[in-house]
Amino acid sequence: MAMFAWLRRRRRDAIRRRQFPAEWRAFIEKNVPYVACLSAEDREELVGHIQVFLAEKHFEGCGGLQMTDEARVTIAAQACVLLLHRQTEYYPNLVSILVYPTTYLVPGGQSTPNGLVAEGTQARLGESWARDVVVLAWDSVLSGAADIHDGHNVVLHEFAHQLDQESGMGDGAPALPRRSMYVAWARVLGHDFDQLVRDTAHHHRTLIDRYGATNPAEFFAVATETFFEKPRQLRSKHPELYLQLQQFYSQDPAALGSRW
Repeated sequence: MAMFAWLRRRRRDAIRRRQFPAEWRAFIEKNVPYVACLSAEDREELVGHIQVFLAEKHFEGCGGLQMTDEARVTIAAQACVLLLHRQTEYYPNLVSILVYPTTYLVPGGQSTPNGLVAEGTQARLGESWARDVVVLAWDSVLSGAADIHDGHNVVLHEFAHQLDQESGMGDGAPALPRRSMYVAWARVLGHDFDQLVRDTAHHHRTLIDRYGATNPAEFFAVATETFFEKPRQLRSKHPELYLQLQQFYSQDPAALGSRW
C-alpha cells in the first residue's frame, strides 16, 4: 500500500512538471476569469492540479455534445480551484464527468426547501453522484464561470458535493483537516443553515441562495459558491461561516485583488 502511494505521488509530480499547453491557458483566460484574480504562485499551482485532474478523470459528452479540450480544461480549472493550498487526492471517488450541451431532464422527484417533494421530470444544470460521477450542463458551466460575482457556479457547487462525499456521505460535513474543527463546523454551519431555512420560509432576502435551505449538503455546496464568488459580502454578513470555509479551503478570496 505504501509503495502504491509512493508511485502515485511520483507519477503526479511528473505530470505537474509537464509544460502546460498555451492553448489550455487561452481557454482558461477566456472562460474562467476567476483565475486571473489569483496570485502568480496560485496560478502555477492550479495548472499543476489541472494536469493531474485531466490525466486521471474521464470526460464524456452526452446528448450530442462532442467533448473538446476546451470543455475539459474549463471544467478542470474550476474544480481544481477548490484544491489549492490543500493536501488532495484529486476527488478520489470521482471517475467520470458527463457533460450535456445544455440543461438536461431526469425523471423523478426532488425535495424542496419547504419539505415538499416535486414529482415528475426535473430539469438539472448538474449533479454529483455519491460514488463516481459528476454531471454538468456545458452552457451552465460557461455562464457560471463568466460572472464571478453572482454567487452561482455549477462546477464549484457539484465539486463541493464531491468533497463532502469524501467523508463517506454527503451531509454538509466534509473531511476536515483536524478533528478539533468539527465542533465549531457543526455549530456555525448548523446555525446558518437553520437561519437560511427560516429566512426562506418567511421569504426574506438572503445572501446565500435559498436552494441551500434544502438540506445541509446543499447548504455547504451553495455556501461554497458564495464563498468564492461573493466573499466580501459573506465575510461581512456571515463572518463565522466565512472563517470556517476559509480554514477548510485554506484560501481567503475576500483578500484577493480589486476585481471585488
